[in-house]
Amino acid sequence: MKTQKTIATVFASMLMLVICFTASNSFAQTKTKPAMMEDCCMMKDGKMMVMKAGKTMPMEKDMTMKNGTKCMTTGECVMKDGKKMMMKEGDCMEMSGKMGKCSMMNKSMKSSTMKKSKNMATVYTCPMHPEVTSDKSGKCPKCGMDLVKKN
Repeated sequence: MKTQKTIATVFASMLMLVICFTASNSFAQTKTKPAMMEDCCMMKDGKMMVMKAGKTMPMEKDMTMKNGTKCMTTGECVMKDGKKMMMKEGDCMEMSGKMGKCSMMNKSMKSSTMKKSKNMATVYTCPMHPEVTSDKSGKCPKCGMDLVKKN
């Protein structure tokens, strides 16, 4: 009777160990990988650059994004509705056509660029889409709202 209890206790302990190791191994295999930088074109140091598979290189030819937006090597982008805009330092256009700020730019580069842009010109932005910017008033290409002066 005593040996049966001992065997049952040992068996239960071993079963718990197996369950713990199995659970920890399955969690280790499903860990999320750090976010890879997405393919995009961006304005960096006053030049248009392309990022493909995590590697950045100069943009040598005009590109058409999935949504029909065309980005030129000069930094000018023409939306599929015909609206034009110029890429600014740190701007990033994903291959899907989504515009945003490039995450690979470091903070010091962003702050010095922001100081320069304040001295250079007024910036207009969409209240609903802050990633949409322009150097002149107009309408947002995404929603049609009026662009407002950015403070």
